[in-house]
Amino acid sequence: MGQILTSLSGFRSNEVVVPELGFDIENASPSSEEMVVYHELSTQLVAPTSSLLNALENYRSSSEVIRNAIATPSSENENIAWNSVLPTVSMLRNVYEYSENLKKGIPRLLDILCQGDVNNNLQTHQGLTKLFADVLDFVFEFDHLKMRNSSLQNDFSYYRRMLQRGRYSSSAEDNVSDLRNAMLEDDLANHISLFIAYPTPMLKCVIDTTTDYVKKHRLQKGVGECLAAVWASCFYTVHKKKTQRPEMSAFFLKVMVVTIILYDHIDPNGVFTKQSPINIKNSVKMIQTVSNLDIPKDSSASNLMSALRYNSKHLNDDKTPKGVRNIVMAA
Repeated sequence: MGQILTSLSGFRSNEVVVPELGFDIENASPSSEEMVVYHELSTQLVAPTSSLLNALENYRSSSEVIRNAIATPSSENENIAWNSVLPTVSMLRNVYEYSENLKKGIPRLLDILCQGDVNNNLQTHQGLTKLFADVLDFVFEFDHLKMRNSSLQNDFSYYRRMLQRGRYSSSAEDNVSDLRNAMLEDDLANHISLFIAYPTPMLKCVIDTTTDYVKKHRLQKGVGECLAAVWASCFYTVHKKKTQRPEMSAFFLKVMVVTIILYDHIDPNGVFTKQSPINIKNSVKMIQTVSNLDIPKDSSASNLMSALRYNSKHLNDDKTPKGVRNIVMAA
């Protein structure tokens, strides 16, 4: 796949020999050449992430008031339940809107980073490479929080049932007719419901968008090289900078895991074969060191390995070496 994968080809043994690839994600900043695109994509894909995570962290289940409204039907109980779920509905609308922007933004990033000489692209567009890593970090964090809040879907299901009974929120435009408003709101609710039905909806969005991009542009090599390089940079940073801030170690480990998962989905042979430029054994060993790094709980070894196990595509394939599979399953 070129210079990057040539550098990584010597990183297949059990020894932790980590190649430097000529770019530093940790300290990257956008160049003047990429500033316009960086600002636009950062506004769409990075700026909203803190508020989305904060909203999900502060989510409170409406299960109790919903059960009360169903068990003891009355206008008062229905209004209490309805008003209780509306903040959650608003949050999920914002989440879904972000995912739609993600579907548009990821291909733009891949166009810049994966077309032509990937090694040169990553070095000359370090700001966008860091932005890509920021997005992958958010994807991991969001899905981790979403899985901890299973009642989200129940709250939203109640909202949809109320829509079907003719009730709708007052957030729509005033100049839209009631019937049209209800139709638009119901259609959006259907899309949101499908989105949050998946255990890891943001990761699924990125996987689907990336695999569709690879198929459409026939850029499996370029995208694979980009993912392998980002993985290697993350691995290198954690391995060589043992004293860095715990939150930065967590950041690189999360991005490392998501790049492994993405590579496994876009490469026909997967990430676990001997031909893969990503060394799974060393990655697992690195993940297992997190207990010594005092990193946040969402980036614990258990959470990182669970994400890798349950979101990979080829882990259980016959061609996956038994030793690699055992290491991933046992970690």
